[in-house]
Amino acid sequence: MSTTTESTRTTWQIDPNHSLVEFSVKHMMFTTVKGRFTSVSGAIIEDTATPSNSSVTAEVAVESVTTGVDQRDGHLKSPDFFDAAQFPTITFKSTSVRVTSGDEFELVGDLSIHGVTRSVTLKGTRNGSGANPYGVTVAGFSAETSISRKDFGMTYNAALETGGVLVGDHVKISLEVQAAKQA
Repeated sequence: MSTTTESTRTTWQIDPNHSLVEFSVKHMMFTTVKGRFTSVSGAIIEDTATPSNSSVTAEVAVESVTTGVDQRDGHLKSPDFFDAAQFPTITFKSTSVRVTSGDEFELVGDLSIHGVTRSVTLKGTRNGSGANPYGVTVAGFSAETSISRKDFGMTYNAALETGGVLVGDHVKISLEVQAAKQA
């Protein structure tokens, strides 16, 4: 008699239509500018029995950056910032996953922006899962981190007459991801 064991690994495909990659940075030292990338793809491999065996890979198209201001978006795509022509994608590949409490986790991985790769830690939450109106099982995840844009070679700035600089170095990144279960 054979015994079958149910797999504890699930592959989820990131749904670009229901996922959001946002960032915020200080402008002129006292206001905050927010933006988002509208093109994100990737996969999540979730191992419920051994969460440390889980992994995430993601890719973001730099050309999809939008802040609601065309001139600023063009500047962000220029060599002063992301240099979309030379570095068209931002990538993330996890190196470790650790459950911290219940549905909360820490995701450590290699983030590549502007041709530079650095290790970052995202604090996240698995928000739940269920069937969408089309019968597809989907799951929701949230995560956030912050980086120094200078660490990724984005050093453009302008000094202000009143002191300080035009663009802050500290960038907050926030992710809202919906992913579809793969067969």
